[in-house]
Amino acid sequence: MASILVIEDDRQIQEVIKTSLEIEGFTVFNSADGELGIEFARSNRPELIILDLALPLISGFDVIKTLRSLEDTHAIPIIMLSVNDDITDKIIGLELGADDYLTKPFSPRELLARIKARLREVQRKADPQESLLRWGELEIRKENYSVRLSEQPLNLTVKEFELLVLFVSNPYQVFSREYLIQKVWGNLSGSGTRALDVHISHLRNKLKALGPVLDSVRGVGYTFTHRRKH
Repeated sequence: MASILVIEDDRQIQEVIKTSLEIEGFTVFNSADGELGIEFARSNRPELIILDLALPLISGFDVIKTLRSLEDTHAIPIIMLSVNDDITDKIIGLELGADDYLTKPFSPRELLARIKARLREVQRKADPQESLLRWGELEIRKENYSVRLSEQPLNLTVKEFELLVLFVSNPYQVFSREYLIQKVWGNLSGSGTRALDVHISHLRNKLKALGPVLDSVRGVGYTFTHRRKH
């Protein structure tokens, strides 16, 4: 079963998570601060990280930035935990590269469901039959989150990468904003539109050499268009 790292300074919450996940067969490791959590993640590469945003020494936001900047940890799914239900915190965390968000207090059953969903997504991406995608001069390797355009590497965030894979896997299909938000971010409520638009804008800029391939469909959403360079 998968190994999970819980970076949380509240011992009671640590134990609740550990107990509920171990019953399901997961191997759970605890860290009480961000610096130790980062070092553990680099050394042991857990399949998923549960991260409290309010940590001693360094904040959860800084932990996300560090994990996403390191080759050993940049692709590990991260589920954020916070007592703050502020939409701004959700947007910041997700834009930094976290994959999901739960507000305390939360149901262990809901956390378990979100963990399983993220692990299924990782397993699907790791399928060797689906690991390589091409579109013109664009080459995407899903197993290591690498993207090259005209033989040059593109530096994408995790969410930009997930959007790109979805578009290239389904060229010409029009995706609604709601579908993209749910597919890439999960349940993000009203804050999702802003996060999606920011990521689309950044992705367009990074794909300029490919041509105007990412189109808006007024009143609906976005599509990876036929207007590619030949």
